[in-house]
Amino acid sequence: MLKDLSKRNSVLNRFIAEMRDVSVQKDSMRFRRNMERVGEVFAYEISKTLNYETTPVQTQLGIADVPMYKDKIVLAAILRAGLPFHQGMLNYFDAAENAFVSAYRKHAKNNKLIIEFEYVACPPLDNKVLIICEPMLATGLSLMQVYDVLTKKGQPSQTHIAAPIASRDGVDYLLSHASSEEITLWVGAIDEELTGKYYIVPGIGDVGDLAFGSKA
Repeated sequence: MLKDLSKRNSVLNRFIAEMRDVSVQKDSMRFRRNMERVGEVFAYEISKTLNYETTPVQTQLGIADVPMYKDKIVLAAILRAGLPFHQGMLNYFDAAENAFVSAYRKHAKNNKLIIEFEYVACPPLDNKVLIICEPMLATGLSLMQVYDVLTKKGQPSQTHIAAPIASRDGVDYLLSHASSEEITLWVGAIDEELTGKYYIVPGIGDVGDLAFGSKA
């Protein structure tokens, strides 16, 4: 299932526009904060899909019955680029457990894209809601491999894949390869071009470098 948030006008458009803007990108603190705010918007939208139950809350004057989500949530970030987006989600889902995956692209001699995993930390996932925070969805291949690695820790009741920017190719790949009906893809914008080197155009650029400085 695809949820394209760009089809609804909201303040999300401004945050994404600033993340794309090369003049604003010069301020890494502003870039991180915009990515964090995008995470907060995504968390709010995803929260509407959760399961709720009425919970009595004691006030100074009486009892208020408040609908509260009852799902146990695991937020998964792909290091390092996914950290600001993950933090935005965590600002809203502050009781969530967290998972972290260190993965990188490795090109084999036959030009086939290989994903190497260096580090995976994940709590048990059975009957929990898994939210994978991926700031840029390019081919979709690495994301499905991350999903396969994480779900070795158990079968989530629901999985949400959240990407502020996605390529059309990546969206199509996920929709055709994510066989579970419990997987929902959330995107903030879909860009039509993916280059031969897997860069999204117009895209944003290297999210990790923009957020934390260039790699050595």
